[in-house]
Amino acid sequence: MLRVLGVLVLVAMYISFIIDVLRTPRLATRTLPKMLWFALVVLIPLIGGIFWFFLGRPRPASGGVFRRRGPIAPDDDPKFLKGLDEEAWRRRMRERRGEA
Repeated sequence: MLRVLGVLVLVAMYISFIIDVLRTPRLATRTLPKMLWFALVVLIPLIGGIFWFFLGRPRPASGGVFRRRGPIAPDDDPKFLKGLDEEAWRRRMRERRGEA
């Protein structure tokens, strides 16, 4: 039973390395071209995958997660939030003066 578990772990690692290479953008790979990394991981399963993990994968961003920067939501934009605060302040001032 322990051997079967060991084989399943190795197969899962092998598949995850292949998927990781395929999902990585071509220009984000390090040290070797993406297709060469793919061949290395497929032809030398465990060692190629370990090399990929330490030498080929893109380094994570400074936040620790590799992600794309997209447009920021309006409620996260400091200028937008400042505008909302100013608008609320003006509304309160009009209500105090009785201009509502």
